[in-house]
Amino acid sequence: MRGFLTQALWLAFAAAAGSALASPGLAATFVYVSNAESNDIFVLRLDQQTGDLTLIETVAIPGVVKSGMSTPMALSPDRRFLFVATRGEPKMVVTYAIDAQSGKLKYLGNGPLVDTMPFIATDRTGRWLFAASYQGHKLTVSPIAPNGVVQATQQILEPHANSHSILADAKNRFVLAATLGNDLLNVFKFDAKTGRLAANTPPAASVKAKTGPRHFVFHPNGKRVYLLGELDATIHVFDWDGNKGQLTEKQSVNALFPGTTGRIAAADLQLTPDARFLYASERTSNTLAGFKVNADDGTLSLIEFVPTEREPRTFSIDATGRYLLVAGQRSHRLSSYRIAPQTGKLTKLKDYAVGQNPTWITIVEFPSR
Repeated sequence: MRGFLTQALWLAFAAAAGSALASPGLAATFVYVSNAESNDIFVLRLDQQTGDLTLIETVAIPGVVKSGMSTPMALSPDRRFLFVATRGEPKMVVTYAIDAQSGKLKYLGNGPLVDTMPFIATDRTGRWLFAASYQGHKLTVSPIAPNGVVQATQQILEPHANSHSILADAKNRFVLAATLGNDLLNVFKFDAKTGRLAANTPPAASVKAKTGPRHFVFHPNGKRVYLLGELDATIHVFDWDGNKGQLTEKQSVNALFPGTTGRIAAADLQLTPDARFLYASERTSNTLAGFKVNADDGTLSLIEFVPTEREPRTFSIDATGRYLLVAGQRSHRLSSYRIAPQTGKLTKLKDYAVGQNPTWITIVEFPSR
């Protein structure tokens, strides 16, 4: 191990951050926005007192951009490295070192990807990089060298129809992957020593046809999973058995703004760190849907719909649970919101110009030393 903070320690920090960060200088919060068409990353600092964002630098991404694609990012568990997948040529994942004091990025190197990947993530140790290929219908695993540079892909799993996201569970024993093309949330056993994935028994949980599973999140208690359907804007709530790797659906709720017409295009969903509130974005209505999470059983109840940036493909919530940042893929702007601690309602603070076609937001928080 390389001095990684355990998930428990990080969750403890996040839980305490809401009150601790009321005093200035206790932590630095940096925001990374990847922009697919301008092929760059905006690095900003988030002021925990006001919610204001200040641009630190703009960093070019190597390679040739492909029009209309996204630029997914992933963070190493110790927050030392930021990984960025390029979807033009060559297909690769770029590694940057994060300076904990300034937030600035330093290019370290790049490794190959076998296909265009709309989603990447590391395992809980930071030794393995998972990737999902929508166009290539595959999932992959690549080793990460101690210096943070991703090595050649070691495992390719196919066919997995229109793979759209992949994440390890809290215990790093299982890996889930959403495949839009066959309406499945797939479950794999994961060997963290070898980095190998193998189908679990049963191998997947299915949802209603034409839901189009896209993104999902784990509840911090490790007992629930929330899955967003791109094609119908439905959020599915599952109980998660982390010992057997089994999913049991218990609720489905609508995250589509009433009266929306045309093609539905739900995009992202995020939980607040304390798991009291969940939000989902939808790109046709240009809205965020907010839900209250029942503390006893994890079920959802609607709070409100909020109009936001044009085509909100990505958004993120900071570790204190006080701020939500959303980027408009077609407005080329980022809006910041304050989350009401008691109700979960959103209040817009400001909006900012970023690069062209912002498609991913990663927020990184460093506790004071």
